[in-house]
Amino acid sequence: MQKKSLSTLLYSSAGILVMLAIFIAINVLTGVEPVRVDLTREKAYTLSTGTRAILKKLDTPVEIHFYCTQGETATPETVLLKSYARSVEDLLQEYQQVAGKNLIVKKYDPQPDSDAEDSARLDGLEPQSLSGNDEFYLGLSVNLADEHVAIPFLDPSRERQLEYDLTRAIERVFTPEKPVVGIMSSLPVFGQPMNPMMMESGQSGPPPWTLIDELKEDYTLKHVELTADKIDDDVKLLLVIHPKEISDQTQYAIDQFVLRGGKLIALLDAQSLLDSRQQQQNPMGGPGASSSTLDKLLPAWGLSFDPGKVVADLDFKLMLNGPGGQPTEAPAFLGLNGDGINRDDIATSPLDSVWLPLCGAFTGAPTAGLQEAVLLHSSTHAELVDSMAASMGGESLLNDFKPTGVSYALAVRLTGKFKTAFPNGPPGESPATNAPATNAPAKPAGLQASAVDSSVVLFGDSDFAADDFAIRKADTPFGAMASPMNANLSLLQNLVEQLTGDSNLITIRSRATTHHPFTRIEDMEAAAEAQGEAKITELQNSLNDTQQRLDELQQQKKDQDQRLILSPEQRAELDNFRKKQAEVNRALKQARKDLRKEVVSLETRIKWLNILAVPLAVTLAGVLIAVVKRKKTSAK
Repeated sequence: MQKKSLSTLLYSSAGILVMLAIFIAINVLTGVEPVRVDLTREKAYTLSTGTRAILKKLDTPVEIHFYCTQGETATPETVLLKSYARSVEDLLQEYQQVAGKNLIVKKYDPQPDSDAEDSARLDGLEPQSLSGNDEFYLGLSVNLADEHVAIPFLDPSRERQLEYDLTRAIERVFTPEKPVVGIMSSLPVFGQPMNPMMMESGQSGPPPWTLIDELKEDYTLKHVELTADKIDDDVKLLLVIHPKEISDQTQYAIDQFVLRGGKLIALLDAQSLLDSRQQQQNPMGGPGASSSTLDKLLPAWGLSFDPGKVVADLDFKLMLNGPGGQPTEAPAFLGLNGDGINRDDIATSPLDSVWLPLCGAFTGAPTAGLQEAVLLHSSTHAELVDSMAASMGGESLLNDFKPTGVSYALAVRLTGKFKTAFPNGPPGESPATNAPATNAPAKPAGLQASAVDSSVVLFGDSDFAADDFAIRKADTPFGAMASPMNANLSLLQNLVEQLTGDSNLITIRSRATTHHPFTRIEDMEAAAEAQGEAKITELQNSLNDTQQRLDELQQQKKDQDQRLILSPEQRAELDNFRKKQAEVNRALKQARKDLRKEVVSLETRIKWLNILAVPLAVTLAGVLIAVVKRKKTSAK
């Protein structure tokens, strides 16, 4: 008996030691090559193909200096930042696994008055001030020889953009020279030089737009004339702002620029307020159209843009100063919030307010080989109205407003392989097959399609990029102070930043944010809203019919002095209307209550299912195991 107990003890100890050895081996192996299991639908925590492509191109060792304060303080802020720092470290390890020896990560703890703190400041990092006067470093710097790109603070709120930010920094350190951005516009975006009369009176010409000043910090800007017949080869991105009366030759130049891989951002306009104002200030020039489009290029891309129509929207209307300084509703001056901004695109996801005064709409479907992403859109309580009428005021629009139920595209991105809009060659030239035979050397044929993917971003408005609609300026004792009124300029800067980077970055941006709505709940809420709108419309129609009937009865009165006294017919009509109004209101309230009750009931069921699903599954598994074990025991 004692021998059996001893053998049992030995076997048990050996088993424990074997299990311990296996456990240690697993930990060692996973510590050397950490593996992340990504169960998200969109693979949000797996390195994108774009990041892997950029890392595979590294042929020179790149150093990443990662700074994180490792103090002993444990405030809620420091706990959050340290937890996020571990996520950053995990991501950097994945980068190292893909890049191999060409990516070196060095970690620093920049304590006060330490060499690590000096290194952080040299790399362009500044500490974040926390509560209690604590300072916390959480940032990194990507270094290659004498070049470095810093991310001064890794904001936890940008966790979904972390891969994009880090990959963009690595890409930028390999291209330290500023990308060339071409600017083409019929508006004085670069400012206007002073004429002799203004110099004599001590006046100065209009300064450059703030957008231009901001872009100069990160890019080399090149002024491209609106009459250009070729876009220079060094231009990586062309920004076209209100191309009024653009020629076919210039559109051909843009066409060929896109086909050879150039990126394009075009700000078209159905009614440019700045251009109208410019015409008023220059009466010698005479009145003219204030719209702009790319009439040859858009059809080739499958899109249409009506320069005579703008979008009016009841949900996104702005309040403007009317007569006497009184606020006036302007349904054609759009103030988009999160409901009108694409939350699945990195250029627009962080934005919360975009203003578009008198914005046109894009319709149609992209041609084969192109994909469309709508960046900005109206609500369904919108309609297309005449651009000239919209510029005159909003009262008439509100009186005759008839929502179409269509959500109009106000800004779109086209991505893919483009085809030429000029299959017969440059405009004004005959096709080669019909050209007479000569001994002169043939001109090189234009590109017919792009060999690589390119991107084109189109806006239905150009005024939104101007200071008048994007910047708030105020005079202070310390000089003029400018602050953004909205996110207009941030949107354009985001797009320029993306399109001038490595094309692989484009594949990363849509991973920044994800949206998984409860579609059934949203459909129910939409049904409730639609039913409510139908009831409101019915009530309004009833009110209009009754008012018309009262007016007819009023006109039948012969005695003009009795017009203000209600007749029995009028009283009966008014009583009927009040009864009908009360019935409709009760029906409307009951419909909303019933639909809301159904929505709440569904939300409650889903909530309890989420709460109880795992415990129930564990309980059932335990019961099943117990039953099976009991059967085996009883069988013995």
